[in-house]
Amino acid sequence: MSVLSVKDLRVRYSANGPEILKGISFELQSDDFLAMIGPSGAGKSTLIRCINRLVEPTGGEIVLLGEDVRALRPSELRRLRRNVGMIFQEFNLINRMSVMDNVLSGRLGYTGNLRSLFRHFPKKDIEKALYYLDRVGLTDHVDKRADALSGGQRQRVGIARALMQTPKLLLLDEPTSALDPKISREVMALIMGIAKELGVPALCNIHDVQLAKEFCNRIVGLQDGVKKFDGETATLRDRDLEEIYAMEVL
Repeated sequence: MSVLSVKDLRVRYSANGPEILKGISFELQSDDFLAMIGPSGAGKSTLIRCINRLVEPTGGEIVLLGEDVRALRPSELRRLRRNVGMIFQEFNLINRMSVMDNVLSGRLGYTGNLRSLFRHFPKKDIEKALYYLDRVGLTDHVDKRADALSGGQRQRVGIARALMQTPKLLLLDEPTSALDPKISREVMALIMGIAKELGVPALCNIHDVQLAKEFCNRIVGLQDGVKKFDGETATLRDRDLEEIYAMEVL
């Protein structure tokens, strides 16, 4: 079943500026862990951020969980965003806050800013946060400030925070780019395992082709805003990679 359908997606950041995405189409099924690969500047992050309208498309169609994303009013968009867990390249944690409070902030879409400000979270949310912190291996770091953690630990906090939304889709924007190779592999394995366990599909913008091939069942390749490949990971050939990365200066 299709969770996400993107058709002829186009993006310009200004009326007279260059087209960043040039008619991208693809579908994400309910059991997919899909990698979006391509050189820097190919449009991967822009595409990911269009899905929940952190970037406004200038053309095309995005249907997420049966809803036309581009047609949603602000209140409807806020409601839809509750269903989309996002894991960022820069972690996007609040450094002065504890690990627990950062994870609980994933419930903001349900509790509101005022309740969050005074840390008035329901007991079930606290229990849920403790469960996910255990799941990502951070039980011993619950009360630490976020800025006291390593990069890999900070990304694990980001994963737990995204899961607090009870998402129906995970969007991963270069989740390993700030991590060393060993930690990158551990983080990807963790995300893939949790996504499978919860039955949540994932769309992952990733620069590391080897990680994409190792952990993702499908790959979409972009080059300069144009789709160059779309298929099962096992069908990706060296000639496909040469075409996707033809314009990258090595």
